[in-house]
Amino acid sequence: MRKNNVFRLAAVAAGLALAMTGCGVTGSGSGSDAGTSAAAEGPVSDLRIMVPNTAGGGYDTTARVAAKVMEETDIASNIEVFNLAGAGGTVGLARTVNEKGNGDLAMLMGLGVVGASYTNESEAKLTETTPLARLIQEPGAIMVSKDSPYKTIDDLVKAWKENPEKVSVGGGSSPGGPDHLLPMQLAQAVGIDPKDVNFVSYDGGGDLLPAILGNKLGFAASGAGEYIDQIKSGEIRVLATSGEERLEGVDAPTLKESNIDLVFTNWRGIVAPPETSEEDKQKWINALEKMHATPEWKQALEDNGWSDAFATGEEFSTFLKEQDQRVADVLSELGLA
Repeated sequence: MRKNNVFRLAAVAAGLALAMTGCGVTGSGSGSDAGTSAAAEGPVSDLRIMVPNTAGGGYDTTARVAAKVMEETDIASNIEVFNLAGAGGTVGLARTVNEKGNGDLAMLMGLGVVGASYTNESEAKLTETTPLARLIQEPGAIMVSKDSPYKTIDDLVKAWKENPEKVSVGGGSSPGGPDHLLPMQLAQAVGIDPKDVNFVSYDGGGDLLPAILGNKLGFAASGAGEYIDQIKSGEIRVLATSGEERLEGVDAPTLKESNIDLVFTNWRGIVAPPETSEEDKQKWINALEKMHATPEWKQALEDNGWSDAFATGEEFSTFLKEQDQRVADVLSELGLA
């Protein structure tokens, strides 16, 4: 990572984060006729969802929860969720792009893969994929081990400002992804030059978790939903969350409550390979729209601290193109892509 460019990345990317906080609960409503036909034919079967990072991370959790809800509600059967980690999600992205026309495959993705596709100089781009649906958004969380000397966000900020390079921060995304942008913007908000931040990148939340539990980092920045079991058990302490409001089920103030002027949210969605037929695309969208309408999915949102940001069809396609272009512009300007 080129540290001398990080400050400008954080500053310019602030607009990207603010844009994401405006995501509403929407649905395209497309394919209602096709949905009626699909319902008559029974549940779809043999779908495969690729997770482009390690097990236990946010993408992995989202994919497995979605698969579980669709199977439990007879929307789909025999769904396979599998992991293909590497290079911030771009190994999985390359596989997805190479699976042209494979209507049974989809990939869980989000802002992290958008950034990684540029910072890792991936030949495969998200704009080549077939957008299916945006699923959720969530605030970030500033987290430490239960053995950390930092009991509050004020404790952390004080130590961080005294020696920024000594207090390492870990995230489950590559530079340009949400777990990188959050601490860089936090540094800026508390008066630390982001180029002095000692950021350690992990390939997903599954890899980041042992570093948090082992107290190998000053703190971690990621989505709380990925670590909800460890948070509830007390193994991980959340010092603050980055949403507009407190995260239900997590006993921690927001950054704004802590007199830190920062709001930041992340999002996740699902895409299919290029050249996916209209029939297969609609098959996926119909299943995801039905899932979104179930009480089980609404409960999953609550259990994982996710906010509903559902959008399909052209709305998600437009959103994805805008996100890709914004990240590309930011990283290109800074010489990171």
